[in-house]
Amino acid sequence: MRFEIIGKNISVTPAMREQIEKKLSTLERFVLIDADTVARVVVRTYPNNQKVEVTIPTRIGQLRTEVEDTDVYAAVNRAVDKLQDQLRRQKTRLEKNHRDSLAKAFLDEARADEEEEIPVRTKTIAIEELDLDEAIAQMELSGHDFYVYIDEETKETAVVYRRDQGGYGLIEIER
Repeated sequence: MRFEIIGKNISVTPAMREQIEKKLSTLERFVLIDADTVARVVVRTYPNNQKVEVTIPTRIGQLRTEVEDTDVYAAVNRAVDKLQDQLRRQKTRLEKNHRDSLAKAFLDEARADEEEEIPVRTKTIAIEELDLDEAIAQMELSGHDFYVYIDEETKETAVVYRRDQGGYGLIEIER
């Protein structure tokens, strides 16, 4: 993640910059944030308190928070906590949508089994070059059980899928 840190009515010291970057870097463990993401941080000072505004664009939406505190470092800590909560909520929302679509697919399949004719759907996809974390995020966003992609490291076609026992599986294809 890259950082754009701006001070309004305050000059951002190297120590403040280092602390902000250190705290916000903990958000990189979430799949929705990658190395090209630019986190915009605005630090404002008022007579009685300090305000920290953080805006981070992700693949599925904008994360934004504003926190006021008497201390800049405490405001940064609270802002990171709020952003982590937002990321958890987005992840839960993705998982819930995925479960709902699985239940609908199961019902549709059961209805199709009752009928004798089973329609076959053909779909053409464009394969992207991604790393495993990005492929998992794309799979979650698409609402499918699997995602076909070209692995950035091996440059080979790979398939990531959701396992019935929980977690993910990876199928690597050799030529």
